[in-house]
Parts: sequence; C-alpha cells; structure tokens
Amino acid sequence: MREFNPNDLKKLYIPASSSHKGQNGKLLLIGGSKIFHAASLWSLKIASRIVDMVFYSSVPEDNQIVQKAKQEFRDGIVVSRNKIEDYINEADCILIGPGLPRKEGEEEGDDDTKLLTEKLLKKYPNKKWVIDGGSLQVISPDILPQNSIITPHQKEFEMLFELRIKNQESNKNKNHNSSFMIHDSMVEEMAKKYKCVILLKGETDIVCDGHECVMIEGGNAGMTKGGTGDVLAGLVAALYCKNEAFLSACSASFINKKAGDSLYKRVGLYFNSSDLVDEIPKVMKKLIL
Repeated sequence: MREFNPNDLKKLYIPASSSHKGQNGKLLLIGGSKIFHAASLWSLKIASRIVDMVFYSSVPEDNQIVQKAKQEFRDGIVVSRNKIEDYINEADCILIGPGLPRKEGEEEGDDDTKLLTEKLLKKYPNKKWVIDGGSLQVISPDILPQNSIITPHQKEFEMLFELRIKNQESNKNKNHNSSFMIHDSMVEEMAKKYKCVILLKGETDIVCDGHECVMIEGGNAGMTKGGTGDVLAGLVAALYCKNEAFLSACSASFINKKAGDSLYKRVGLYFNSSDLVDEIPKVMKKLIL
C-alpha cells in the first residue's frame, strides 16, 4: 500500500475560464433529520464552495434553515423529499446519508433511512453515488452500486460488512478476547468484492478501489469533533461530480487532513467543523491552483 502522492491533486478538474453556470458540477444532497440538523448542512456548505449547483433535500425543518441562509450557497436549490427523483437525473453525483437517522433515532416525520436509501440505489445504479452516515448503517452491501464511494469509520465498516460478527464467531472457542482490527487487506477485499471505492476514516485514512490502496496520514485530535466526517463526505461528493471515484476519495481525504493540520498550527485543537469548512478552500488554492 502506497502513500498518496500530492502531485495527483493536479489531475483534479479545474473549471475553464470560459465555462458557464452548471458546467462545473451539480450535486444532489439527501440527508438530515429532525434530530440531526447540522450534519447535512456541513456537507452542503463545503460542496457549495466547489460545485456550481447543490440540490439540497432534507426534512422541512432543515429545508427552512437553508432557505433562510440561502446566500451561503447562492446557486443552490432546496428540494422537498417527494421531489428528489426529479433532480437525480440532472445531478452529476448524489450524496446520501449525512444526518439520516438509524431506525432507533427516527422521529415522527423522518423518512425510513433504509427504505429511502435502498429504493434510490436500486432504481438509479448507474449514477455516481457517495454513501455516508446513516445510510451506511442500515443498508446491505449487496445493493452498493458499482463505482460508488462509501465513507465509513471503523464501526460503520464493521456494521456494513458484518466483520466483527464473523471475527467473534471464528474466535468463540478461544480462551482469550481478541480485539478486532481492520487491515488494509480487508478494505481492499471488500472494495474488490463490491466494485466500489472505500474511504475508511481514521487516524490514517485508507482508500481502496479493489485494485490499489492508498494511505493518507495527517490530521489531529481536533478533528474528532462532530461534523468533520460530514464535511469530508461533502468534499468527496463535490469532487466526484467532475472526477473519477478513486481520485476524488483520495484527494478529499488528503485535503481534509491538510486543512485540519493548517488549523492546528493557528489554534491548536480548538476548532470545529465550520472552521474546517472555511479552511478547506484556502488549502485547495495552495495545493491545486
């Protein structure tokens, strides 16, 4: 497994000076719930700094928040949940999951995350998908579309692929407890089996597409705060609108960690996800342009 080469960032799509609105990426973001308001908003904020158009679909409460703050993503459109499919074909990429509740977290008025996610993934398997958060925690890996990007942390990886259960069964006759560790070979195996790109989040991120794996080091304890994963998901999806999947996942991981390191130099561990959103464009300018 190799380290990510920062020179690969130069392969990322850069809008041409002659381009027009809408030509540089359209993202549909499906996320949020009555209890998890901020998650999808962090994804929205970073994506709106990169692509031309964000179609944002959440519960009415979140939609109202975004309507009031619409100047923060001036080319965005708020989409009610019952109108999602009207925008799927127009979008270059779809991000689903940030802030969507697991079954036990649903409140009255929330969509059923499993039903919503599986319905859309099955109906539109040829679209570019980034699957994150609540969606990852309730679906079966068998419905992952080819070339989709998934962004699990370790627990979500275990849940999705039922690896802890398999590990416990294989060790049930032993007299000692063995801690479960995810190795890059497991990530590569699952990426190859399901023909997807996996960005496993951690102190060192691992990105695999079934053919190769890359490790991305960096970041700091300031990035353990709530929302940093939602920022990363939004960044991945924004890049995937105009780039191939593996490059998008690797680049987003690298940029996200570099932004965290940049903040650490200025304020130590004392920053939040909104700070990270604001820092990422500055880091991208230095690294890409």
